[in-house]
Amino acid sequence: MLNNRILRLAIPNIITNITIPLLAMVDLGLMGHLGSEKYVGAVALGGMIFSFIFWAFGFLRMGTSGFTAQAFGQRNLAETGNILIRSVVTAFGAGLLLILMQWPLGWVAFQLVDGSALVESLAYQYFTIRIYAAPATLFIYTIIGWFIGMQNARLPMILAISVNLLNVLLSLMFIKVFGMGCNGVAWANVISQYGGLLLGIYLLSFYWQKIGKKVVVAEALNRKAFRLFIHANKDIFIRTLCLIFTLSFFTTQSANTSDTILAVNTLLFQFFYFFSYFVDGFEYAAEALAGKYIGSSDKAMLIKVIRRLFIWGVVIAVAFSFVYLIAGNFILNLLTNNPNIIIAAKPYMFWVVLVPIITFSAFIWDGIYVGATASKAMRNSMLVITTLIFLPAYYIFEPIIGNNGLWLAMMLFMGARGLILSLMAKKAVYAIIKP
Repeated sequence: MLNNRILRLAIPNIITNITIPLLAMVDLGLMGHLGSEKYVGAVALGGMIFSFIFWAFGFLRMGTSGFTAQAFGQRNLAETGNILIRSVVTAFGAGLLLILMQWPLGWVAFQLVDGSALVESLAYQYFTIRIYAAPATLFIYTIIGWFIGMQNARLPMILAISVNLLNVLLSLMFIKVFGMGCNGVAWANVISQYGGLLLGIYLLSFYWQKIGKKVVVAEALNRKAFRLFIHANKDIFIRTLCLIFTLSFFTTQSANTSDTILAVNTLLFQFFYFFSYFVDGFEYAAEALAGKYIGSSDKAMLIKVIRRLFIWGVVIAVAFSFVYLIAGNFILNLLTNNPNIIIAAKPYMFWVVLVPIITFSAFIWDGIYVGATASKAMRNSMLVITTLIFLPAYYIFEPIIGNNGLWLAMMLFMGARGLILSLMAKKAVYAIIKP
């Protein structure tokens, strides 16, 4: 029974996650057939900038999910509606701020990226168009988090697939029919995001018929409650910035080593991303179920669901590690046919096999802590791991063992996240429920 609940939440989110790289592949594929690599570079560069911008605002989804799941566990429908209002107000405010700040934001972003003058020019055009999708994109983040908190993973799946399908169809039309180039991809994204906003409102309406009559807007926007919501999201935001810094540092140091190492590490990191698409589904299930049982003060079920989630995590991690061990070289050859890169990657393939085993615990605990709204503990642990484990490990080991030192630092970072969150759980998670 509990396994069924976990899978009902996890599987739709896995499907949702897989649509994201498929959309990116379609966009890059369309650009790759326009006759010049400049279009591929422009969309890749612009897409990377927005990945980091919107990833930083992932707290809107996580914070909304945790608070909503706890209110759902308490059977407090009015509070679930209040949380939705706070989330939507925050999302639209942040989205409008991003639009207003687009010029300084763009200037900083393009100081940090490196490309030819033509590619950067095209990427900047892409940036100045796609930035107008920000309010809709952040709104979608919040309602996905809200649906997950309400124990419903099916509606976020429908929403994500619909948005991405519309995006693909519009990209095809704008590029193939109207010949708009990379600007067509940007406009397709903007229109599809606002289409998602409308669909999201429609899906929310079914809940709002029951919840809306219980909600008092003044109570939803109560200063104390709103401040608590913002404070928790601020902690998750800082935690996410640490994660972005670490991944950016990994890429930057790879590039500083050589173009070959950059290509090797980028390709090998795809193994991590592919694993994350699957284990993320169970992270979302952890958010929903941990929040629900904390909200209902059911400590026995909380302990049971955490144990069951870790069993699923171990099964998935072992399965992925086995596949990577047996078929890693085959997958690498699917990612590239460049013999120099394939040869250069061989000495580092063992890291790929270790990635699932070392990293799965961090994903599961992240979901549990989000459900528990233990954002301060998430923030503090990430600050400690980044500054006292990841960076020292890199500067100690990289001069001795080269690129293996960079990978070792990353694995210590991921492994330490799972270990430290596990050690902190007694106080940060379990103690929330009073005897």
